[in-house]
Amino acid sequence: MSFLAATAHITSSTPTSVPTEVPTTVLTATATSSLTSAQPASLPAVGLGLRREYVDLLLQHHYPEIGFLEFAPENWLPFGGVLAEKLQLLAQRYPLVCHGLSLNIGGPDALHQAFLADLAQFFQRVPVRLYSEHLSFTASGGQLYDLLPLPFRSDAVCHVVERIKQVQALLQRPLVLENISYYTPVAAQMSELDFLLRILEQADCQLLLDVNNVYVNAVNHGYDPYAFIQALPSHRIAYCHVAGHYQQHETLLIDTHGSAVCDEVWQLLAFTYQCHGVLPTLLERDFNLPSLADLTTELHQIQQLQQRVR
Repeated sequence: MSFLAATAHITSSTPTSVPTEVPTTVLTATATSSLTSAQPASLPAVGLGLRREYVDLLLQHHYPEIGFLEFAPENWLPFGGVLAEKLQLLAQRYPLVCHGLSLNIGGPDALHQAFLADLAQFFQRVPVRLYSEHLSFTASGGQLYDLLPLPFRSDAVCHVVERIKQVQALLQRPLVLENISYYTPVAAQMSELDFLLRILEQADCQLLLDVNNVYVNAVNHGYDPYAFIQALPSHRIAYCHVAGHYQQHETLLIDTHGSAVCDEVWQLLAFTYQCHGVLPTLLERDFNLPSLADLTTELHQIQQLQQRVR
């Protein structure tokens, strides 16, 4: 089964949403060596995912536990006026990073040039230190509104590496990729770890290490999360994510970002620091949103783990 056949197999049972614009031209695949080998900007030790419900509070009060904020650019690109003003005010208080949802870095469709042009303009207006995306695909003949797993295959590695170079050339900034949670492998010829390592090496790019996703996948697919973490190259890790998940069964975890981080993920994060040094770490919470005061309790836990390892 080829890469395109494998992705078609994944999407054949996925409802197709409203199609996005498919570009008629192809981006240049040439990226300068200085760009592809560039290291992302350094970040403070602890960060929080930015939700609109928290914007006014973050502008009205000082939260010393929050070192940086992360947000999905897709949620801010269409907006101007008051929202744009508030984002600029937040940028004066906190370093900002973007974590995208719809780049479709591994998809079979051509890269969406209009979206990339919008991103490039957005990054010129807003001081974003880092741009990360999911190592997945999100469109195939139309936007799928999900983060679907790629086939762990050599041809898929080549496909993704080429697209990373195209994106970096257009945006003129490094692209950082996140390991995703997934619930079934598709036409796999290698392990998830080997697939990830090959892409990082061949694309000469950085990793957003989602520790919760490693734990979720380890439970769901029966591998050792500690061995997975230990095998990662330290110099490739830009920063980390932690989040909560839902336990549907003892052997099935669902990555939800809708609850507190569990003890097992805290332990895996501590091990990550022991293996790779203390890394900037961001807490994700996307629904069942608690108060900011409650979230700062988890931010304190990140700080305590970092201090303990130091």
